[in-house]
Amino acid sequence: MESNAVLLESKSSPINLLNEMHQLRLLGHLCDVTVSVEYQGVRAEFVAHKAVLAATSKFFKEVFLNEKGMDGPRTNVFLNEVQVADFASFLEFVYTAKVEVEEDRVQRMLEIAEKLKCLDLSETCFQLKKQMLESVLLELQNFSESQNSEEEGTTQPSILLESKAAAVAEADQADCLLDPPDSPVDRSSNGMSPEMPATKSKEK
Repeated sequence: MESNAVLLESKSSPINLLNEMHQLRLLGHLCDVTVSVEYQGVRAEFVAHKAVLAATSKFFKEVFLNEKGMDGPRTNVFLNEVQVADFASFLEFVYTAKVEVEEDRVQRMLEIAEKLKCLDLSETCFQLKKQMLESVLLELQNFSESQNSEEEGTTQPSILLESKAAAVAEADQADCLLDPPDSPVDRSSNGMSPEMPATKSKEK
């Protein structure tokens, strides 16, 4: 009787693998590529593992797969127009899946991700830029709403005064229509109509 297949899956293995590869790179163990970076006269060299770079960057994958022969125990790759700090952040990201950078460097990290064809970093930068933009738009909206509420607060008293004045004027007009000055009521004595005294005198 055949037994059912079961899945053995480790949630921590990918993280442990990345951490171990990161430690090996920092210590310079088993590294088989040196990346030389130069930008405006500033130059630095970084040692890394081909497998990690090839797995995370299509640029490096194409370079390593197309190389004819190794020029020594370690392959050398030269990168121009890439800032040293940016490539150091790129390496940290591909080895740890995270990196902390200043807000004004996010655009540069996106550019290096596109240059080195690193999809994970590109998507991460894009999402972060989107969040930053939404945050700025929300702040602008809140600022605009607070400005509008302040303006409404200052204009409300004058609107109320105008409406009260209009109401008083309408009331005065209504009184004039109901009780005109030339009406017989004003001319008669004791507020009675002219017919009333005549009737009483007849009865007497």
